Amino acid sequence: MGIDKLVIFQKIYDFILWLYPLINRIPKSHRLILGRSIEEEGIKILLLSIEANKLRDNSRMIVQQKMSDELDKLRILVRLTKDLHFMSISQYQHAAEKINEIGKILYGWMK
Repeated sequence: MGIDKLVIFQKIYDFILWLYPLINRIPKSHRLILGRSIEEEGIKILLLSIEANKLRDNSRMIVQQKMSDELDKLRILVRLTKDLHFMSISQYQHAAEKINEIGKILYGWMK
């Protein structure tokens, strides 16, 4: 299956596209660490989805577990962004829904 047909890849990609403008609104004093960390976690998850799609058996499970770990880190960073008031409650709700949706797809893919 081509990566462009992989639902989880598209969900992650769309979420990152939505997230980037939001990251740019984080105050400059926090963007270097917090913003960059969010960017890096999102990109890691996206790239891991490509890698996992190419693998089989135990190798795939290891990469999928890494994806799950990175998704948990992203979830915490987004929550921190909300708690620091760098995103609105509605933006946080949208982000949390998308992260949870990706997590459910990942969980189903791992089974």
